[in-house]
Amino acid sequence: MEHGSASVTSLVIVVIAAFLTPIILHRFRLKTIPVVVAEIIVGLIIGQSGFDLVNEGMWLETLSTLGFIFLMFLSGLEIDFSAFAGKKKKETLPSGGEAPNTLVVASSMFLFILVLSLGLSYLFVLAGFIDNVFLMTLIISTISLGVVVPTLKDAQMLRSNIGQIVLLVTVIADLTTMILLAVFVSIYGGEESSSMWLLLILFGAGVAIYFVGKYFQNRSFVETMSKGTIQIDTRAVFTIILILVGISETVGAENILGAFLAGVVVALLSPNQEMVKRLDSFGYGFLIPIFFVMVGVGINIPKLFQDPKILLLMPLLFVALVIAKMIPALILRKWYSWKEVFATGSILTAKLSLVIAAATIGEKMGLISTRMEGALILVSVVSCLVAPVIFKKLYSHEEETEHVQQVAFIGSNRMTLPVVRELDPKLYKTHLYHTKVDKIDEKVSRSCFDINEVEDYDSELLAKQGVFNVDLLVASIGDEQLNTEIALYAKEQGVERVIARAESPELDQKLRENGVEVFSVFLSSKALLKALITAPNVVDILTNQESYLYQIEMNNEEYDGMYIRNFPFTGDVIMVRIFRNNESIIPHGDTELKTGDQLVVTGSSEYVEELRFDLEFAS
Repeated sequence: MEHGSASVTSLVIVVIAAFLTPIILHRFRLKTIPVVVAEIIVGLIIGQSGFDLVNEGMWLETLSTLGFIFLMFLSGLEIDFSAFAGKKKKETLPSGGEAPNTLVVASSMFLFILVLSLGLSYLFVLAGFIDNVFLMTLIISTISLGVVVPTLKDAQMLRSNIGQIVLLVTVIADLTTMILLAVFVSIYGGEESSSMWLLLILFGAGVAIYFVGKYFQNRSFVETMSKGTIQIDTRAVFTIILILVGISETVGAENILGAFLAGVVVALLSPNQEMVKRLDSFGYGFLIPIFFVMVGVGINIPKLFQDPKILLLMPLLFVALVIAKMIPALILRKWYSWKEVFATGSILTAKLSLVIAAATIGEKMGLISTRMEGALILVSVVSCLVAPVIFKKLYSHEEETEHVQQVAFIGSNRMTLPVVRELDPKLYKTHLYHTKVDKIDEKVSRSCFDINEVEDYDSELLAKQGVFNVDLLVASIGDEQLNTEIALYAKEQGVERVIARAESPELDQKLRENGVEVFSVFLSSKALLKALITAPNVVDILTNQESYLYQIEMNNEEYDGMYIRNFPFTGDVIMVRIFRNNESIIPHGDTELKTGDQLVVTGSSEYVEELRFDLEFAS
């Protein structure tokens, strides 16, 4: 009974520590330290390296294992496979040159990282630090997706060409390392896991689950049962995790491979974002913090420093991590500045989850000692502390000019021309395309608009003229079937946003299923007439020049974390809505502003421009 009481007490201590960690980070504005790294540091303080307040028992061991499994699941879920298609439109760099193909460059960089890691691993084996080249190669070559993605978001770099390259390198490294880790377990795990072909059963089960999920995904009863107390979609996700984890352990692989594969399967099914938020909340709000705190609890730093060999290994390993990422990053020098190249190399040095996985597995299989495991984890924690700080110092977002969105309008007519006239030229560069300017509009069109005439609306012909090298494309020809063809082709070409005019329900559904935004003259007119009857003031906001809705991006770090009630701007502007990631927030006095927020405001244009300058351009 006493042992059970101690176990529960330790669990309470760990949960309280996990709860207080992000609060402390926020209070002292320690933005450069990832929360997961801070949780490991707190674990060091309350664990064997510090006050030794925690005794590992059944409760903590079970919840920590579940946290690790759920972390691997969310790692697989984070992979955006659409990135592998690559954007076919060519971005123009500030230097005037053409940006490289992101997928080709990212793949080349990762192959270089893998080869370099293998060479460095041989040096560690020759020096007598470790006996297994394969394990050390995995440890050196892996990259932390959980650290890289938030860092790129903070730097507003995800949409840029170099940001996409960094993201792709990380995704490829994450995916490849996890597969190689499974192969490693199969080869070195002993007789019970020596049959590597058994992994095919696991991957076969994953493929089967994917097709079953795809079949039932759009069924009406699934949507109905996803609400209320049933939540069938969430139940399905946990069922997939447990099935694949169970199969993974049965065939002799590690349970984390099954969890990772479950995340990949769910990601391929393009889950509802609301459900993804629930899974994130459960994982990062409860299970995963317990796991990371327990990682810190299990490391005994005083014992590490008692072993001269381990003491020498840690700085050498950190140098190896830097070399393995910084040299391949030099490939980017052909297109980018030295500062951007070194910033890329530094952020790719960050590693955490998969190093912990590899080190834990290596220790469990008897390939490395407990001290070696602690040293590897400690070096990965240091890399996550150092890499974002160096990246932030080297990569300066302030040097970038504001991005002017390139917008292509297919069809110059009475619907598109007024819109082009009213778009702010500071924010949008418009391109109009038409087969032949209608005689009735020719005088107006020629005097006010720069219209590019094309022979016809054939998609391939439009592609040759560079029509799809834009951020946004609007297909608004009188022929809705042609609009559909152009819009779908534009999505294939990698255009980020595509808007198409379609009146028929069949084409509307087809376009929406392919990620195209749809507008309809009939539905728009009906909605406007209804709004005039039921909510005339709302229509006035949308149509009155002095009460337009404006969208402003909050980039000024000075206001990050500030409550709206404390915001110093006193102009004639009202904040209507805040969009943060996939969340829509109704602002009030206690709402905090965050970097990257999209603010929807209304007010006089003079004050809106002043607010835009304060939030978007000031530093």
